[in-house]
Amino acid sequence: MGAYYTYFISSLPMLSFSSKLPFSLEDFFAKCKGLVPEEKIDLLRAACQREPHLLQAASGHTLGKWANFEIALRNELIRARAHRKKIDPLAFVRLPDWPDAHISHVAMSAYRSTSVLDAEKILDLERWNFLESLNTSHYFDFDSLLVYALKLKIMERWDKIQSADKESLFNATVRN
Repeated sequence: MGAYYTYFISSLPMLSFSSKLPFSLEDFFAKCKGLVPEEKIDLLRAACQREPHLLQAASGHTLGKWANFEIALRNELIRARAHRKKIDPLAFVRLPDWPDAHISHVAMSAYRSTSVLDAEKILDLERWNFLESLNTSHYFDFDSLLVYALKLKIMERWDKIQSADKESLFNATVRN
């Protein structure tokens, strides 16, 4: 039976895809110190920093499902791009490759979006929903901390996107 972090997890603010970032991922790791074993914190960091194909050997049912989902989503994006460029996608597809109709639909919706920002939002919202489904039967265990950290990573990314100086980015793009 795994460890439970009842008091720590219940003290964390609830996360919503469209809400403001409550604290950074680094602040979250700092909050974990002393409450979560160091090797578990290292696993949380690895899950948030590594590419999904590098997480395959990582222990944990939830982490494995997350890695497989992320690989499947990226593989579908590869297929869509390769089809347009008329090249063989198999040279770029990562294993394990488990095509899924829903993931394929999401990837195509994002790929066909006329706005890069909207496409990224479609992909991250699907990631968020998948994390929600992973957290269904986990309340105060390590897997719920893992899902929380991965959600914070998504929120941190959108916080950076929304706080970017759009005018200077536009001017830099137009001048080049």
